[in-house]
Amino acid sequence: MQVFTDPGDLSAWSDVQRVHGQRVGLVPTMGALHDGHLALIDETRRHADVVVVTIFVNPLQFNRPDDFATYPRPIDDDLARCEAQGVDAVYAPLANTMYPEGFQTHVVPGPLADVLEGAERPGHFRGVTTVVAKLFNAARPHVAVFGQKDFQQLAVIRRMTTDLDMPIEIVGLPTVREPDGLALSSRNRRLTPEQRVAAVCVPRSLQAVRDAYLAGERHNDALVRIGRATVDAEPLARFEHLELVHPDTLRPADPVERGTVAVTAVWFDEVRLIDNLVI
Repeated sequence: MQVFTDPGDLSAWSDVQRVHGQRVGLVPTMGALHDGHLALIDETRRHADVVVVTIFVNPLQFNRPDDFATYPRPIDDDLARCEAQGVDAVYAPLANTMYPEGFQTHVVPGPLADVLEGAERPGHFRGVTTVVAKLFNAARPHVAVFGQKDFQQLAVIRRMTTDLDMPIEIVGLPTVREPDGLALSSRNRRLTPEQRVAAVCVPRSLQAVRDAYLAGERHNDALVRIGRATVDAEPLARFEHLELVHPDTLRPADPVERGTVAVTAVWFDEVRLIDNLVI
């Protein structure tokens, strides 16, 4: 496994793979790898001959300095997991490599980025599209795989690659979950044992919405109330939002129809967890 810190070196390596007829697959991550990331790597291997994993905690997509400062960065463990998983190359640049002095150009997303997470975290998706575009330019992949846990992020990246004529196939992998239903996330490491137990209210609230839909409820407001009640019943949880949206536009769906996506965010002290479920 090769490890790169310079974008030019990664591009040169990728060009060699392409010359030899190899299909290059990319898994962009912020590190703190867990089984969900390993599933992304495995999925990428099904679409490509060589797999590149990027590890970079992107400061542009954090709107809270404390969240950026406390985000886990176990780089040695991450590299070991990548090697054990058969990754061909890792790109782990430093912040001053990605954003050198004088950096001022950004990729600005459209209306898909203005709702849901974008409304709660101003500038977040501009940071995401900018860093992903840079990673695409450095790795030059044929295909890139993202988790559907970040449903809006996946939609925004698909829109970006379409709008900017990027010749990259974007693949979404269904959310990987713990046995109790909690979506795997690097932020789970920051939960106390008590909060980790309480956090199952997040997937349970989404399941309550789905169950109510299957029982015949179609009104958006009623379904939101049902899902929120599950979170509000957990003393350690602090509800932020639950919305039922069209999968393509991310606009509210009312009446709710098959294929609608329930997206939510819940706080446990300073740890914010997101999740979603397709109805």
